[in-house]
Amino acid sequence: MPRRIQVYEDIRSKIESGELAPGDQVPSVLRLQQIYGIATATGQKVHRALRRDGLIRTEPGMGSFVVLPPAKEGE
Repeated sequence: MPRRIQVYEDIRSKIESGELAPGDQVPSVLRLQQIYGIATATGQKVHRALRRDGLIRTEPGMGSFVVLPPAKEGE
């Protein structure tokens, strides 16, 4: 399995488990490089995928943060 998918899945599971809660800052691309030993481009792909899937939002100059999950039907 490609490293970008492994890292994506790890971050996604931390979000889904609540280890990273809504509003929490997710590791920066630089920090992902340090934690997982990945290249800059790989870290950028991970962030892009997390944004694409609606799991994080990025605030320029501030960082990337876990978003609130969408409300389920009937809530």
